[in-house]
Amino acid sequence: MINLETPRKFRAFVNQAHQVAAEMLRPNSRRYDLAEHEYPVELDMLAAMVDGLGASGTGSGAGASGVRRPSAGEEGVVNGSNLSSVLSIMEMCWGDVGLLLSMPRQGLGNSAIASVASDEQLQRFDGVWAAMAITEPDCGSDSANIQTTARLDGDDYVLNGEKIFVTAGGRCDAVVVWATLDKTLGRAAIKSFVVMKDTPGMTVERLEHKLGIRASDTATIRFENCRVPRSNLLGTADIDKGFAGVMQTFDNTRPLVAAMAVGCARASLELTRDLLAEAGVHVDYDRPIHLQPAAAATYLSMEADWEAAYLLTLQAAWMADNAQPNSLQASIAKAKAGRTANDITLRCVELTGTLGYSEHELLEKWSRDSKILDIFEGTQQIQQLIIARRLLGKTSAELK
Repeated sequence: MINLETPRKFRAFVNQAHQVAAEMLRPNSRRYDLAEHEYPVELDMLAAMVDGLGASGTGSGAGASGVRRPSAGEEGVVNGSNLSSVLSIMEMCWGDVGLLLSMPRQGLGNSAIASVASDEQLQRFDGVWAAMAITEPDCGSDSANIQTTARLDGDDYVLNGEKIFVTAGGRCDAVVVWATLDKTLGRAAIKSFVVMKDTPGMTVERLEHKLGIRASDTATIRFENCRVPRSNLLGTADIDKGFAGVMQTFDNTRPLVAAMAVGCARASLELTRDLLAEAGVHVDYDRPIHLQPAAAATYLSMEADWEAAYLLTLQAAWMADNAQPNSLQASIAKAKAGRTANDITLRCVELTGTLGYSEHELLEKWSRDSKILDIFEGTQQIQQLIIARRLLGKTSAELK
């Protein structure tokens, strides 16, 4: 049974993450929002500290690199790397989402490697900062329609295609690229490959200018006859294994994105509560909502939505730690948290008026940052479609 209290063994680490967010990330939040594409040098020291915590066994990573499923059949309740990662990500994104996404060796590609790589690959790619490349110019949420190809030629796969919106694509050491072995076989032929940045045929075309998470670089990457060692294919090349192995990545990373949304929304709620108090509007938890000022009533409604997103995120991560299928819960958590963060951050801007809309406070920035959390790793609409398929027992062909 899941316990909703933070596990004792994670409390010190979560407190450290909050301290880092308060003393390093949030103070630099506005600076790197304005200086888009400038590398946040402060993160090098932070990444070294996180690596040290992981090596000593006292930490599980501030982001995706610690995520991996245990073997089924482990006895007892497990509070593992998935739960510790979402808890620490919540704290870090209370500081700044874009800076968290820019942390070396904590990319979503690291989670892909951790989710499906062999033990030999885990060791070989240890310490590599990996981005994840899925989206294409003509393929967004429908990842089964990927057009980038991977053709086996001797001991190498030859990749051809273009990927867009690759988070940390300009700064990373490697990119986990989703490509198809055979377009005629549909989703079953899609596999993921680790491509090192210095590989001939791989080119970073440009960095995007964005609405939010400006501290994080977002790249367009082209692959032209890019030869990747056969050993860099994650998982198995067996077509019979289908799309499930690749999609397992999402079951692990969607709770991470939900955690980002929960952390960003919490930051907005806390600051809004303080600003409302300064304006003479106090939220009274002992009075019925209909007897409170409209602003306080709105705040309480938002806080209830936030609590639901928080609990759903913990559930999805806990299930992964305990080797329970969590595809449905991962999508529910991502859908709820992404939409909740959007709603909360925008309504906080409204409640605080000119303070919320100006650069005097970070509320307007958080409202911009939160939008991507409802989009990447599967849009709101795609999550709802996945949830409907799971609940109704329909296949992707039966329910589109």
